[in-house]
Amino acid sequence: MTAPARPADGEPHVIGGLEVRRWALDLGATTLLLAVGIAGFWPTFGGPAYLPAAVGGLILGLAIATVATWRRWGVLVIAGLTLAAYIVFGTVLAVPHVGLLGFIPTPESLWRLVIAIVTSWKELLTTVAPVGTGDSHLVVPFLLTLVAAVLVASLALRVRPPAWALVPAVAYLVGQIALGTVEPAAPIVQGVVFALVAAVWIAVRQAWQPVRAAISVGEGGEPTGMLARRLIAGAAVLAVATGAGVAAGAAAAPEGPRYVLRDVVIPPFDVRQYPSPLQSFRGYVRDFADEPLFTASGLPEGGRIRLATMDAYTGTVFNVADDGAGSSSAFTPVRSIMSPEAEGTPATIRIEIEGMRGVWLPDAGAVRSVEFDGPRADELRRSAYYNDATGTGVVTMRLGEGDAYTLETLLPGDPSDERLADEKFAPLRMPKQKGVPPEFAEIASDIVGDAATPIEQVRALEQTLSQDGFFSHGLEGQVLSRAGHGAERIATLLRGDQWIGDDEQYAVTMALLAGQLGIPARVVMGFYPEEDASGGLFTATGETLHAWVEVAFDESGWVAFDPTPPEDQVPTDQTTKPRADPKPQVLQPPPPEQEPVDLPPTVPDERGAEDEENPLAGILGLIAIVLASIVGVLALLLGPFLVVGALKAARRRRRREAERPADRISGGWDELIDRASDYGTPVRRGGTRAEDASVVSTAFEQPQVATLARRADAEVFGPSDPTPAEIEEFWHEVDGIVGGMGQRVGFWRRLKARLDVRALLAGTRFALPDRRITRTRPPRPARAAAPSGDAPGSAPARPSLRERGTALGQGAASQWQRVSAAVRRIRSSRDEGSSS
Repeated sequence: MTAPARPADGEPHVIGGLEVRRWALDLGATTLLLAVGIAGFWPTFGGPAYLPAAVGGLILGLAIATVATWRRWGVLVIAGLTLAAYIVFGTVLAVPHVGLLGFIPTPESLWRLVIAIVTSWKELLTTVAPVGTGDSHLVVPFLLTLVAAVLVASLALRVRPPAWALVPAVAYLVGQIALGTVEPAAPIVQGVVFALVAAVWIAVRQAWQPVRAAISVGEGGEPTGMLARRLIAGAAVLAVATGAGVAAGAAAAPEGPRYVLRDVVIPPFDVRQYPSPLQSFRGYVRDFADEPLFTASGLPEGGRIRLATMDAYTGTVFNVADDGAGSSSAFTPVRSIMSPEAEGTPATIRIEIEGMRGVWLPDAGAVRSVEFDGPRADELRRSAYYNDATGTGVVTMRLGEGDAYTLETLLPGDPSDERLADEKFAPLRMPKQKGVPPEFAEIASDIVGDAATPIEQVRALEQTLSQDGFFSHGLEGQVLSRAGHGAERIATLLRGDQWIGDDEQYAVTMALLAGQLGIPARVVMGFYPEEDASGGLFTATGETLHAWVEVAFDESGWVAFDPTPPEDQVPTDQTTKPRADPKPQVLQPPPPEQEPVDLPPTVPDERGAEDEENPLAGILGLIAIVLASIVGVLALLLGPFLVVGALKAARRRRRREAERPADRISGGWDELIDRASDYGTPVRRGGTRAEDASVVSTAFEQPQVATLARRADAEVFGPSDPTPAEIEEFWHEVDGIVGGMGQRVGFWRRLKARLDVRALLAGTRFALPDRRITRTRPPRPARAAAPSGDAPGSAPARPSLRERGTALGQGAASQWQRVSAAVRRIRSSRDEGSSS
């Protein structure tokens, strides 16, 4: 039975029935393996919008690999086909928003595809997930899947064994995880499916391999019953392993978030590098009283434009927290889908900037998306950040006249007091207020009095400030009112005979008093119309700038309160108190019933009882685990080198520091022979130094080894012991010869010599047999004439045993005579040196 002829290069591969079955299995396994990674992109895009690009790349990659294998095309042809498929089909699958009619390539789409090979990865990683399908985000799953499909399918169809195809498949899965989000799609399911498909595929491929045994052709391959039993046994083992893996994964699943490239590439945005906008409150009121700052259209009735939200007090200024408490400093780049858990009334608001300047972005409600337009739309979008928890936006490019954007947002409702009557405060951990005067706790307790419910406590604070206080910006023609909201300014406000201030002072005062009672409160600065502007155009000016307080309830969320007195509530005489008792709500209860006063001391205890998470510890722990893993791997790799090297170093030290000087010379020669043996020289144990020198000289082409052997014999068998200088010189020559051996061999042979233990085990029960000596017979010289009695061309007569013994004895005698002569010369030279 003759084997089929192999097709020549370039000719198509003849596919038989078995080949079709095997190819179908390989392509099916490739599809399932890559489908696991494709599913992992779901959280990154927040839905199935990426599937056409990823699945299209998978189909194109499988087609290229199949045709290239059938036609037996090489790597260069496959790479060219892959690049061509990316360019031709990239417009419709990756950048349809740029192509003509969504699928016809244009110069702009082709240019976008070319530059996206380099820039799309950064764009995907620097955009907070879930990302949209705009820009070049779809290029990543399309290109990554296309290349992975070509590699995996090509290796599966061409390479034996097919397990090599798992290498790019695993690399594709790892790449998807690195480019994904901290919230994986279904990690346990993905891992189990990937392992199950890989194991079944490899098992079936091995079962289909022809059995290499001495059987007749008529017997065929493996019996059908044996194959079925192997498949059933393999399936049972896989089922048990899968169940154990799922159980172990569910039990050992980490509670903390995983770390991906997105966390490394996106630099953290620090909003605290910008000053608190509340510091410029009085400046906006004074300088932009009638000048339009921006216009907003589509603002519903009761809607408010938010500029900034602040929840941390330092004793000087209200700002966002520096440790992320309350998530007030957790700003992320804007994306297509923001505030995923927000609820409210949908609204579309368009804002056009006029006189507004700075980094703070006016918005409203819980923003879902921001679409910039105007001449700087792209720059503004790339420099925009948003905080989902506080509803605050920032543009690092700074706003300017002519900028415009459209907000898709959800406006929260305004719950009534009846709805809030049964609600508790939200259990939030607010930033600790610093620099607050001690008497604020007593003032807050006196104001709330005997308020029974949380909403009654908040209303008591709000109404006390708004009804008993007076309004003044402190501008020309108004009652004196200092700007600022530091602790000294707020304390002066509360200690004065009359409470005089504007939104800045009253909002901060209420937030500080609420904080002393443990009420989660924060200050908001923004704009809202004095009258209903629903359906019309709202023009924001310094006159419409306000500050208010938001309090968090358990079910209703953050609810707005306005503690600022009406603008027409102004004092008529600063030297006269507005009433005999400026705080009528504060009725001092009898001393035994002053239980609310104990509220402030209990609040810090409740907050201190909660363990504060330290993300730095988790990061340091991860770094420690990675370093420990690296050290462990290095220890495993370098361990044999260190152990064998230490044993050889100890052997060298024993030889060089031997008690007898002659033994030090012998040890030096033994060190030379052992090092030569490490390099693979077939040195036999028990040979003379002359024999060992002959072998080493032949192996490394170093004739000085023979001279060193004679010197060793002379020093060891001489009448007197060698001097320390002679011993040092002898070892120096040994080291020089050993160094020359290492230079004559390659890197891998030197590496192998460091691990060779043949010389270390010599003389023990674990000794290895001597290496076989491969001898090459030298060419026999041609004889001038045949000796008498022998026919020309006949073989020479074999010497007799006596003749061989005589020749051996003569050789040994001549060798001993040469050694004795060398010893006599050394002694004579030594005597002449001493007499001189």
